[in-house]
Amino acid sequence: MKPFFIIYSFALLLLVSCNGQPKKEKNDKRIIMVTMEPQRFFTEAIAGEKFNIESMVPKGSSPETYDPTPQQLTQLSKSEAYFRIGYIGFEQSWMERLTDNAPHMNVFDTSKDVELIHETGHDHGDHHHQGGIEPHIWSSTANAQIIAKNTFNALCTLDKKNEAYYLERYSSLSQRITRTDSIIRNIFASSHADRTFMIYHPALSYFARDYGLHQICIEEGGKEPSPAHLKNLIDICKAEGVRTIFIQPEFDRRNAEIIAKQTGAIIVPINPINYDWEKEMIHIAKSLCK
Repeated sequence: MKPFFIIYSFALLLLVSCNGQPKKEKNDKRIIMVTMEPQRFFTEAIAGEKFNIESMVPKGSSPETYDPTPQQLTQLSKSEAYFRIGYIGFEQSWMERLTDNAPHMNVFDTSKDVELIHETGHDHGDHHHQGGIEPHIWSSTANAQIIAKNTFNALCTLDKKNEAYYLERYSSLSQRITRTDSIIRNIFASSHADRTFMIYHPALSYFARDYGLHQICIEEGGKEPSPAHLKNLIDICKAEGVRTIFIQPEFDRRNAEIIAKQTGAIIVPINPINYDWEKEMIHIAKSLCK
């Protein structure tokens, strides 16, 4: 076996030296990085096969507190552009370091021209919502149209020769967003639809603004509610007839369960950072129409 191994190794070495470096797996697509999964949905819908779209904050992680892995930073160095969502905690903490790591990278802000909700800045665990801006802009069909347009413009800047291709796909996405908005409005046209809901973290502020809803947050100033605040929430829940309490996978559900037990409200799991944006938006609306 040993003489055979030596001969085989020599032959392999000779083959590599004759052909240069070993062939790599072919993948000529340019890379665009986005912050989160709903953005990947919008960007892939328009970019189609022209770019590989990758999220910095993977499925199941919080865009408020996530830290990128060394592998992601390596991949970022190969990226041609970064599409940011605007003001989410991950970007507040990491954007400057990401651009330092990849100075060649074009950065596009897909929140441009969104009518922002301004809030009182607060701490939340180990991060801070800076600038008093409510960052969850994608939880709105009106904002989704703006995000899609900004994404289309960015893609045309990066790849002008394929503008017609992007325009066709952008138009299709815009129609899908309009259809989603129409479905949600029909749901809320029902006399059975709730106008008030409770949620731990205020991820649906723009959704509530779009459809004239009242969002009540369980967290207090970005932190766990105090016993006094929790009692107050139970009283509010009873007074306003809240029947639905939304919980998100990245947050503790214990306080929601306490409130639900005291009020008879139903706990409904949602995931506002789901890749399947259309399905999630409609699920949220349907959950308020029992």
